[in-house]
Amino acid sequence: MKIIRHFTPNWFTVTMGTGILALLLNQLPGAAWAHLAGAALWRVNIVLFALFTLLYAARWVLYPREAALIFGHAVMPMFLGAIPMGLATIVNGTIVFTHDYAAALQLWRADAVLSVLIGLAVPFAMFTRQTHRIESMTGVWLLPIVASEVAAASAGLLLPHLAGQSALDVLLAGYVLWALSVPLALGVLVILFLRLVLHKLPHRDMAVTGWLALGPLGTGALALLLLGHAAPGVLAPLGMATVGMVAQGIGVIGGLLFWGYGAWWLAMAVAMTGSYLREGLPFNMGWWGFTFPLGVFTSASFALGAQTGAAVFTMLAVGQTAVVGVFWVMVAARTLAGAFRGELLHAPCLAQPQPRGEMRIA
Repeated sequence: MKIIRHFTPNWFTVTMGTGILALLLNQLPGAAWAHLAGAALWRVNIVLFALFTLLYAARWVLYPREAALIFGHAVMPMFLGAIPMGLATIVNGTIVFTHDYAAALQLWRADAVLSVLIGLAVPFAMFTRQTHRIESMTGVWLLPIVASEVAAASAGLLLPHLAGQSALDVLLAGYVLWALSVPLALGVLVILFLRLVLHKLPHRDMAVTGWLALGPLGTGALALLLLGHAAPGVLAPLGMATVGMVAQGIGVIGGLLFWGYGAWWLAMAVAMTGSYLREGLPFNMGWWGFTFPLGVFTSASFALGAQTGAAVFTMLAVGQTAVVGVFWVMVAARTLAGAFRGELLHAPCLAQPQPRGEMRIA
């Protein structure tokens, strides 16, 4: 019962990292073994997601009052965004590994709704129930926001396999989901830059959060590329061929711009991590931030390579996939060891219950 009582949504970051690696392996050019490995890893990810969903649902059923404390905590509710993002990797895997597009469409609809709800509910809780300070702000603020643009990227991946009204609905919804996420995430990145300038690097317990900035930029680029690539096929039969061509052009140009911005944050994340290594990095579940943000940035590299024909992007994507794989092995091994010893089963919102609006980042 302790497992259920202390189970928190940050465990869904495991499904994010595992799922994105499975999808990247499937994109490696000319590697049949990688496709098989990716499919196997994706199936493992389904089991993990189902298990975590049962555990977290059980917590709300058995300990509803304690579970609700999460909305007063300044960090843990951000990880609610990991739930729809973990589900998105399953949606994408359903498309590329099983080709069951009807099931993928239903899963995508559920993922999109969940992403929007969390993207609204968590910021509202930040406005009304939590206390935040600029000096304690980190990249975790991005997690509930980014979920919608991840769903937008999934819409772009699904679109080539739809037709008629369903395709149009998904295309329009994809762009709306992108708009619900990316502009807000860009604003958060501005605040994050200011916070780093004024108050320097966060505490080493939050060191990996520097990698989270890659998430909205990589996914923002990927969603534009995938939606734009699919737009002509959806809009041309409806007499909007010109609009489709414009969307495709915006996808390539916009995707390249976001990729370039992401490359700046990637370089900065590497530099910041190197700075932390001098004093040592304590392991925690935040280390999964090494995987998914870099993974979606890598997916954008693959998409740019495919749509522009520039081999440099594909070459970079292959190298980035190898790095994601190394990160995944390292973090997964430490997570298994920590879970076995019970060190990672801890709900911070239960440690020091405080009145409404008094929870702060340590």
